[in-house]
Amino acid sequence: MQYTIRGVPERLDNAAREQAHKYRKSLNTILLETLAKGLGTAGDEVVFDDMDDLAGTWVEDDAFDAAIAMFDVVDEKLWK
Repeated sequence: MQYTIRGVPERLDNAAREQAHKYRKSLNTILLETLAKGLGTAGDEVVFDDMDDLAGTWVEDDAFDAAIAMFDVVDEKLWK
């Protein structure tokens, strides 16, 4: 399959060419890889390390709250 894309902004063209040069790949290869990633069809599983698996798992712990209570105290002399 072949496409013609019109109206490519100069900054996009420059970025694609820089990536092609940096990774020693053809411009076509860089554009296809980028398009595949953008459409979610790259084949490589995207691994996120953003701690989403921890959301909603907080457990109240009085001992922990007591241990960090001193961090809630503002030293007025240092604050000014």
